[in-house]
Amino acid sequence: MSLRAMSGPAPGASSRPIKPQTARRVVRAFAPYKPQIAWIVVSVLVSSALGLLSPFYLRTIVNEGLLGPDLNVVTRYTLYTLAATLGATATALAYGYLSVVVGQDIMRDLRNQLYDHLQGMSLRFFTGTRTGEIQSRLISDVGGVQSVVSDTAANVLSNGTTVLSTLVAMLYMDWRLTLLSVGVLPLFALLAAKVGSYARGVRGTVQAQLADLNATMQETLSVSGVLLTKTSGRRSLALEKFTGENQALTDSQVKQSMIMRYFFNLIGLTFSLTPALVYWLAGYLIVAEDDGRLTLGTIVAFTALQSRLFFPLTGLLNVQVEVTGALALFDRIFEYLDLKQEIVDAPDAVALDPHAVRGEVAFEHVSFRYAEEQERPTLEDVSFVARPGDLVALVGASGAGKTTLTYLIPRLYDADAGAIRIDGHDVRAVTMESLGRVVAMVTQETYLIHDTIRANLRYGRQDASDDEIVAAARAAAIHDHIAGLPEGYDTVVGERGYKLSGGQKQRIAIARAILKDPRILILDEATSALDTQSERLIQAALTPLMAGRTTFAVAHRLSTILAADTILVLEHGRVVERGTHDELLAAGGAYARLYAAQFLTEGGEAAPPGA
Repeated sequence: MSLRAMSGPAPGASSRPIKPQTARRVVRAFAPYKPQIAWIVVSVLVSSALGLLSPFYLRTIVNEGLLGPDLNVVTRYTLYTLAATLGATATALAYGYLSVVVGQDIMRDLRNQLYDHLQGMSLRFFTGTRTGEIQSRLISDVGGVQSVVSDTAANVLSNGTTVLSTLVAMLYMDWRLTLLSVGVLPLFALLAAKVGSYARGVRGTVQAQLADLNATMQETLSVSGVLLTKTSGRRSLALEKFTGENQALTDSQVKQSMIMRYFFNLIGLTFSLTPALVYWLAGYLIVAEDDGRLTLGTIVAFTALQSRLFFPLTGLLNVQVEVTGALALFDRIFEYLDLKQEIVDAPDAVALDPHAVRGEVAFEHVSFRYAEEQERPTLEDVSFVARPGDLVALVGASGAGKTTLTYLIPRLYDADAGAIRIDGHDVRAVTMESLGRVVAMVTQETYLIHDTIRANLRYGRQDASDDEIVAAARAAAIHDHIAGLPEGYDTVVGERGYKLSGGQKQRIAIARAILKDPRILILDEATSALDTQSERLIQAALTPLMAGRTTFAVAHRLSTILAADTILVLEHGRVVERGTHDELLAAGGAYARLYAAQFLTEGGEAAPPGA
């Protein structure tokens, strides 16, 4: 999958022809709401029928009441008109409410589907896609079609019914006046199709530019982004990029707005002029042709019907333009929903019992690369067995594949070749949920949510009691600091935990792992941000935590893994040495060289073995 495929279409990509399956998928989204849609249909038909009565009542009022003259007729049919109008308005409100509810439910379903699908994407997708782009699809694109989904179906039915019934009534009154009134409709239908196609391209461009702007804001206005901008003296550069993207978006949005404004002003002008033409034709037929069938009441009623035709017809033309433009957004939404989830549960996946898992982890000829075009694999033919309760240390230069190896255990990625087994079960044959319950990871870059310390700790285990939370914090040597805060465990840590120091964040992450009580523990430089004293406290806390658990420790500081049961030395994705600290020092190979490089004495001599 290319980065372009993952990050969305380029601006202007929406000028592609509408996919037929897109429209079908949009229609299918309404399927769960058939009963509500049936009530909408009934309400629309009733509203349309009631609304059609008023012009006929008006004709009777003019012909029989005013020209009669007969005040009783005027009074009676005026009351009929009021009743019909109130009834039409009430039923219109009813189907309007139902259509909004159905539309909002569909938008909720669509957001849930998209969020759930994105949650199931592999880590590869998120490392190759900007966060702002993802947020734009989930919020802006879904929000952009909200009015279309909420209103369009009911409006199409309502306006279509009104237009057809009105045309029939107009033909019934006088076919000649009707032909004059609707003669321009085919022209506007063609124009609406052209405008809709153009608007679709512009709307797609607007959404793509909005995604770019969201990504820029997310990158530069996050805590990390602001720190980078300020410490690099790049404020003017960031502002220049933002203003450029903002101007491009503004230009496209002006173009999008003016397309619709020009189109509907033209329609309004035409419908404003048409009644004058109708009066002229009626006058000609009455005066020149001496047509006795046309009465004053008929002409008044006909113009009332004509005005009744304007707004529904404008609505239908608007639907043509809006729906065509909205399909560009649906294409973007469905593009993400159609992204293949690389890591999913197998059809026959089994659930691991966290209480029964012993924690044996075996790598069998495992190879992996992040991208197909990658020249050398990140991991190549890696094989080893970690027995239950073992501490396995992974050492090697940066880029050797240490962290990648640990990512394969909880299936953040899947191996390209070979197998990873837990207690003999291939991780690809167990459910992701059960795998997540038996593996905990403390990464080098600690992530905390913008919530309280208590909420962050409960990410380890939602049902943990306050006493268990405190015990875990004590074990991670962070309780005393938390207790000293004004709000204690209810202190909000800020975005990504920036109210805490790096060491404090890592100790909270370690407490979170302790609370989870996993069978397999992964420590990826878990003590890298700690001072010497804190590191010793954490190491003391980790020792009982690791007892009876299989632990993988990625370490650049070799002092932290001297007591490991097995040390795996990686170079260019291959395990080149394995053994205990003493065994590897005695072998005098890659590990011994790494150790000597880190533990040179002040006099320039290597520390003695076992130091």
